[in-house]
Amino acid sequence: MDLQIDGRVALVTGATTGIGRATALMLGRAGARLAVAGRNVAALEDLSETLGRDGARRPLILTGDLAQAETAGLLADKAIGTFGKVDILVNNAGGSRPLAALDDEAAWEEAFALNFDAARRLTHRLAPLMAARNWGRVVNVSGALIIKAVNAASPAKAALESWSKSMAARFAAQGVTVNCVAPGRIKSPQIMDRLHPTEEARAAFIAQNIPAGRFGEPDEAAAVIAFLASGPASYVNGVTIPVDGGTLRLAF
Repeated sequence: MDLQIDGRVALVTGATTGIGRATALMLGRAGARLAVAGRNVAALEDLSETLGRDGARRPLILTGDLAQAETAGLLADKAIGTFGKVDILVNNAGGSRPLAALDDEAAWEEAFALNFDAARRLTHRLAPLMAARNWGRVVNVSGALIIKAVNAASPAKAALESWSKSMAARFAAQGVTVNCVAPGRIKSPQIMDRLHPTEEARAAFIAQNIPAGRFGEPDEAAAVIAFLASGPASYVNGVTIPVDGGTLRLAF
């Protein structure tokens, strides 16, 4: 399928590994002009090399910590300064934040800053400019909203999905869509190295929770994100699409 994004400008955050990297590659190979953001410069340079070898345009590399309030505006301004606009925003930066202490205020604040506020700030900066051109796509990467263990990222992701629906309604008439993708267990350093570091742990989790019988690949989530960022997805708005192999949503 032709995504109809050749020449469109896409900003992808959290593009160093996993879903973010796979999404950037998919959009770049489809012809998008890319700005990729993350904290690991070497990983972003490797992404640029990969795109170049594929014959795609090399991306604008942006670095910064999106948990810091000023970073979102700086990244948006650099992308606009280089390309003149941003048509597609993929808010992928985020991460799990399990809590050792329930009253760890600093951990709660950091979790919301990274998993919700960063996306909110970038979107509030860029969506009105998309609306002025009558075309735009915002895709927010969320995740599990309710889990057994207290994890500060989960309520932040719930806020992200709720706010996304409001933003979708606000800008729909101006040709801007705002959707969420909720990945389950996708193979990434966070999942494979930290949450499930052994084959035994992975097998036990899969047996209990994932009907598909395996963890997902980054490309499987990226494909859904790329579709939502595409021209043909113009009538898909305000939704959250799970990419989780049928995961039993309250199990973990």
